[in-house]
Amino acid sequence: MGSEKGHSVKGIIFNQLENMVTEQLGPEAWDTLLTQTELSTPEGIFVGPKNYPDEDLFALVGTASKVTGASADTLVRGFGRYLFPKLAALYPVFLRDGMSAKSFLMSVDRIIHVEIRKLDANAGLPTITYEDPSPDGLVVIYRSPRNLCELALGLIEGVATHFGETVAITQPQCRRHGADACRIECTFAKA
Repeated sequence: MGSEKGHSVKGIIFNQLENMVTEQLGPEAWDTLLTQTELSTPEGIFVGPKNYPDEDLFALVGTASKVTGASADTLVRGFGRYLFPKLAALYPVFLRDGMSAKSFLMSVDRIIHVEIRKLDANAGLPTITYEDPSPDGLVVIYRSPRNLCELALGLIEGVATHFGETVAITQPQCRRHGADACRIECTFAKA
């Protein structure tokens, strides 16, 4: 997991990370995480709509990895699975009746990211394109200077669960291993 300096993350992501840690490990776990992590944000207080440095997110994940013994990738992917239903509950306008996991994912870049950019022109969003090889298949081409493909994988899994589906995912190409983009190949089925 890595980042280029200068990017920022919305406070809502930190808020949801705090919720996950608190729900799964208790409120004292979040306090411990904050005290053991060197953050640029004073006292680790993150406000939903504000922007905070990527480095704070990566530092928290790094500390959580040391404390739990789980890899940063495992933690970030688990966070993605946790995050999607929370975002869906906060922003139901993006979920329409009759959608499938595949149709929702195909709306992310052309609808959701467009709306986010209207609110924050400087939002450091990934670039996502798609290939549509079959009715139950989708290839997500993910480009991000943050290299948070594990978060994307977890979010895709969370999307599938939300829509009552399963998803088999392979990632034959990854930016963290020298590829130009992450290639995330998905096959969906009803759960």
